[in-house]
Amino acid sequence: MIRLIKRYGSRKLYDTEESRYVSLDELAGWIRAGQQIRVIDNKTSDDVTSQTLTQIISEEGRKGTALLPNEMLHELIRIGEQAVSSGVEQLQTRMDQLVQASIDRIGPVRRAREEMARLRERLEDLETSLASIDTESPDSDRESTTSKKTEGS
Repeated sequence: MIRLIKRYGSRKLYDTEESRYVSLDELAGWIRAGQQIRVIDNKTSDDVTSQTLTQIISEEGRKGTALLPNEMLHELIRIGEQAVSSGVEQLQTRMDQLVQASIDRIGPVRRAREEMARLRERLEDLETSLASIDTESPDSDRESTTSKKTEGS
């Protein structure tokens, strides 16, 4: 669910879910945690999410935590919104490919684990069979064989 944030003329940000004012740092934390946000101007109802996200990136940069390399920022400014849209699409495509590759790798691993489980069961069955063979062999047969050897010596 997208979290709705209202931005007031005083630049204050109001979280409608928790009914309280929030900071850019809190928004950044929510975004890092996977929360989607939408920021609207309280007076005009315009969507100002992009500006707010840009401000978060800017604030992070001021703190010394550069989220994006300078080259990428320069390129974003040069190419503009079209590049961002295209870049997001390319990123999404690449992420989909990575996820699919990961899923494809999971299949053989799962099959190997299942095969290992079957082999463990077979090994346990064989151990049980061997143990039962040992207990079925009468000790008297062993003793009589041993005593015959001793008598013959």
